[in-house]
Amino acid sequence: MNIWRGVDIRLRGIEPEDAETFYTWDSTETETARMVEWVWPAGSLAQAKQWAQNRATETTKNDEFFFAAENGDGILVGIINTHGCDRRVGCFKYGVSIAPAFRGRGYAAEAVLLVLRYFFDELRYQKVTADVYAYNASSVRFHERLGFVQEGRIRRVVFSQGQHFDMLVYGMTVEEFCTRYPGSTAEDWLQNCLSR
Repeated sequence: MNIWRGVDIRLRGIEPEDAETFYTWDSTETETARMVEWVWPAGSLAQAKQWAQNRATETTKNDEFFFAAENGDGILVGIINTHGCDRRVGCFKYGVSIAPAFRGRGYAAEAVLLVLRYFFDELRYQKVTADVYAYNASSVRFHERLGFVQEGRIRRVVFSQGQHFDMLVYGMTVEEFCTRYPGSTAEDWLQNCLSR
């Protein structure tokens, strides 16, 4: 058993060789950036290489990780990171992005569930929060389908396409996670999760 391997994907660290894929994603379309953050100025391959090199060699601090998600064929399909981690309180946040060509295959759900299981079962966190831009309807549906609860709305804190938008705050406690995704073994657990 490998805690980082799911049914259809495997999570691993960022490697310097991933830079060209990240650069291709960033240079071919900008809507993904708009949905998860904001549209950055156009970057260079050299910048992407530096970013990947830094992620590959940096010492992790405060449980803030970057994971590459690759499918069963070893193809890089997306990225997931954790941030805003507070061990004292037991809360953390995450962000996930799957390349457009690989969306709709369950990769994002599997990546999120693997990270949640690790943080809840191995690191003893008790709550996860996800910030979702109100205009990102697919992310709203995604989080609600996974069992996240909308806990709040922060008005007009996102600026995109010349307008201000609200940010929705979604959360899930460890108890909610364990109730929704039970399983005695890792394989049973993941199959149960993905069948929802």
